[in-house]
Amino acid sequence: MKKLIQPIFIGMLSAAIGGLVVSYMTKSNLQYIETTSTSPAKLTDYKTILAPDKFNMDFTMAAEISTPSVVHIKSIVKSENESRSQSRGNDFFYHFFRDDYPSYGKPKEQASSGSGVIVTNDGYIVTNHHVIKGATKVEVTLNDKRSFAAEIVGKDPTTDIALIKIDQENLPNIEWGNSDDVEIGEWVLAVGNPFNLASTVTAGIVSAKGRNINILKDQAAIESFIQTDAAVNPGNSGGALVDLAGNLVGINTAIATPTGTYAGYSFAVPTNIVQKVIRDLKEYGIVQRAYIGVMIQDVTNELAESMNLANLNGVYVQALSEGGAADEAGIKKGDIIKKINDMPVNTAPELQEAIAQYRPGDLISITLEREGQKALVNLTLRNKKGNTKIINKPSSKLLDVLGVELKDLSDNLKQKHRVNHGVQIDKILKGKIKEETVVREGFIITKMDDEYVKNTDDFIEKLSDKSGGVMFEGFYPGRSGSYYFALGLN
Repeated sequence: MKKLIQPIFIGMLSAAIGGLVVSYMTKSNLQYIETTSTSPAKLTDYKTILAPDKFNMDFTMAAEISTPSVVHIKSIVKSENESRSQSRGNDFFYHFFRDDYPSYGKPKEQASSGSGVIVTNDGYIVTNHHVIKGATKVEVTLNDKRSFAAEIVGKDPTTDIALIKIDQENLPNIEWGNSDDVEIGEWVLAVGNPFNLASTVTAGIVSAKGRNINILKDQAAIESFIQTDAAVNPGNSGGALVDLAGNLVGINTAIATPTGTYAGYSFAVPTNIVQKVIRDLKEYGIVQRAYIGVMIQDVTNELAESMNLANLNGVYVQALSEGGAADEAGIKKGDIIKKINDMPVNTAPELQEAIAQYRPGDLISITLEREGQKALVNLTLRNKKGNTKIINKPSSKLLDVLGVELKDLSDNLKQKHRVNHGVQIDKILKGKIKEETVVREGFIITKMDDEYVKNTDDFIEKLSDKSGGVMFEGFYPGRSGSYYFALGLN
């Protein structure tokens, strides 16, 4: 009996001591949290409620929630005889939405396939700009197989985001997630229509954030992609990247590939950029881009050593726009920008992503380091013209005044004539060009008053700022040399 009592007593004593130790550690941990966190309740909730979801390997709920909101998009575009997919060259990073299907019997048209995401129940759908670029007709097929013609509401090449709309109600719109909260290593799903295989779901993890892959050729491009290893392929572009709760955290846009099909990495535009872009497109028809007025670069080892910096965190101010927002706020060349409001920025893409969420006229605070000392600067963001006004969408009625129909240059035409910008006069109608010049259809305009013209939207925007007269420069395909013509706008 004594032999039996002894181990029971020892066990009880050990349990009591263990309980005291656990009680002490718990109290110590709570005290630590309270002294280091301004919101211990939030921190505790995060650990006890959200953490288990990180290990949830069942993707059925996220797939069930998100799939009905993802649509198939078919774009009809004017085409040269050769498909654009054949002329893309050997780009390692590839806009992967296009399975370019020639429309036989209609040599001047071509159908392209992509994806989109329903973001409001009254028919607004977000997709990639390159999915509907140059489209003369856009058709949307829902998850339940119903098809509708879509209207292009607006597009933004600088973020590769576009907004379209179908005339329907009570649609299954997706819920927004916060892309800032997405963590490296977190599971995500890619939902789209690769190779015209409707409603395909793949899974992977977030392998990086703030990734710049130099795929958007626009000078003002914003690239701060979420990088994942969820398998995506041609047709996925414009589709959804969702978290395990089925919330939208990104719009799938590109893949890294030497072949044109999935080879390990895909890239999505974060939803915190997407939401701001589509708000602007709905409200103004054009994105209201905000600028600090600085040239920036990442902090390198060499830069940190030369400036005696403690670490590589932050973004280096390389130069300032004279009289710009940063200049007037007191920011100097050589400053290290650490935060935009409360958001840490450690790379140039992260800073661009942070600013992309604001409009001209918004007041932000910038935390920076100067000569080892931290400082806080308040700054009012401006537009590209250097003021805080909202920029209105240029009116296409200007083309009616000129009497022309323009079209963007195809990839084949750019490659053939070794240009990466310009617009082509497709038709000449009644107007100033016919009345005041001898220009003929087919002429390619490359410059306006010595400024490069990138595409039709850029042409209209530049023309809307002109008054008096304007000079155009360009060439005729098949002829050597440049040609010029001028006309009055009043």
